Amino acid sequence: MEFNDVIAKRYACRKYDVRQVEKDDLDAILEAGRLAPTSVDQQEQHVYVIRSAEGLAKVDELSECRYGAPTVLMVTYDTTDVYEYPGGRYDSGVEDASIATTQMMLAAADRGVGSCWVNVFDPDKVRAAFGLADKERVVAMLDLGYPADDAEPSAKHSRRKPIDELVTYL
Repeated sequence: MEFNDVIAKRYACRKYDVRQVEKDDLDAILEAGRLAPTSVDQQEQHVYVIRSAEGLAKVDELSECRYGAPTVLMVTYDTTDVYEYPGGRYDSGVEDASIATTQMMLAAADRGVGSCWVNVFDPDKVRAAFGLADKERVVAMLDLGYPADDAEPSAKHSRRKPIDELVTYL
């Protein structure tokens, strides 16, 4: 698909086929996350691939938003290995993990794999449930799977504000 087609057609999939994401597709999606740009090339993000029944059951306990996806990517970052912006109020962790997640969503769409960015969870509870180190912060869980035959975008998907409400030239 052309890039503009990928971004126009991608939607938050909330209904999945039961078949597992094929290795070639998953590898391409993960590679897109690995290649994501990061602040001063810190590459502090980490992706956990959750596919086991036990892991998916934990996800279901922590969030109501798996929608039957056979794979969930948990995207974290190392809070001790971030770029701190001038002024000391912000660091690069959330944005770098978010960029990686976005690239993986778009790579999934390009390969016909549905995705849904899940942020309906308590990051501390997720970190504890999966036994992650205290220095890791969970930014997103990305549902992945082939869309069910009757999957479709939400009614709000195509509603977009006009560009002049979103962009100001200074």
